[in-house]
Order: sequence, then C-alpha cells, then structure tokens
Amino acid sequence: MHNVRISIPSFRSEDNPMEKGYTVFKIEVLMNGRQHTVEKRYSEFHNLHKILKKSIKLPEIPSKHVRNWVPKVLEQRRHGLELYLQTIIMENEVLPKIFLDFLNIRHFPSLPKTESCGSFEMESEESSKLTHQPTMLYQRDPYLLPSTHDTFSNVVIEGVIHGIFYPDLQPR
Repeated sequence: MHNVRISIPSFRSEDNPMEKGYTVFKIEVLMNGRQHTVEKRYSEFHNLHKILKKSIKLPEIPSKHVRNWVPKVLEQRRHGLELYLQTIIMENEVLPKIFLDFLNIRHFPSLPKTESCGSFEMESEESSKLTHQPTMLYQRDPYLLPSTHDTFSNVVIEGVIHGIFYPDLQPR
C-alpha cells in the first residue's frame, strides 16, 4: 500500500483567445504528511493513460468527448478522474516514474530500504540529478571569517578544523 492520497477538489474553466476554452483540474497530493497541488488539463490525463496502459493495470478513464460543458457534467468528469488516480495507486504495487512525474512527486520509495541505494543499470543524466531545495541560506559564509563583533571564538569550528588539518598537533 502506498502512502499517497489523491483528491481533485475543484476545477476551473480557462478561456484562451488563441485556442478553444478548456478545463483545468486541481489535484491535491498528500504524501508522508506533505501536501502539494498540481493542475492538469483532461488532455494531460488522456496522454498519461495512453502511456501507462502499455505497462500497468489501469481503470477506465472518463470519456474524452463531453457534449455539454455545464458544471454538472464537469463535476462528473472531476469525480471520475479522481477515482481514476486513486484506483491506479490502490491497484498497482509499483508506480511508474511517469505517473509520479505527472503528480509532481520527486521522491517515492518504491523499493525496500535494503535496495534503495539504486541499481547498477545506467541511469539517465536527468534521473540522477538532485531535486532538493536549499533549506538555509547565509548572507556570508559563516565558516570562512569570524564576525568582527564576535567576542568568543567558535570552539566547535576550531576543533573540527584542527582535527582535519592538524591531527598531530596537541590542542591549546
């Protein structure tokens, strides 16, 4: 069982003067206590379905052609797409990378911890890039130069530097 919850709580219509109007579905993804939102058009669901049906067991996707764009019909489509995504998660032990990318999930542990180091197969350059974001930023490098108004020396930094660069010298 996967630790992912999916819902499509809403949709909105987009009007574009360059092309015919379309509907955007708001997908909420909750994984390991973290939630994010992705917006997708029906055509993106349909393209995903065409790719996934070659490799995994899939439920039926709501019909591509809708005659009437009234809110009730769009609500039925929203509900059908929500069930579609939830069923894929429930019925497939391993979720393909393309499905995770569709939901904008960057890290999903599908292998046991003992095998999570990766495989010996050649990975593409794109899949081996780190995707994390920095969590802390400094205005200056705090380890390069001590602050001019710092009256106490940083014992921990001095100890680490001493231990790395001068391991044979005795401490002061």
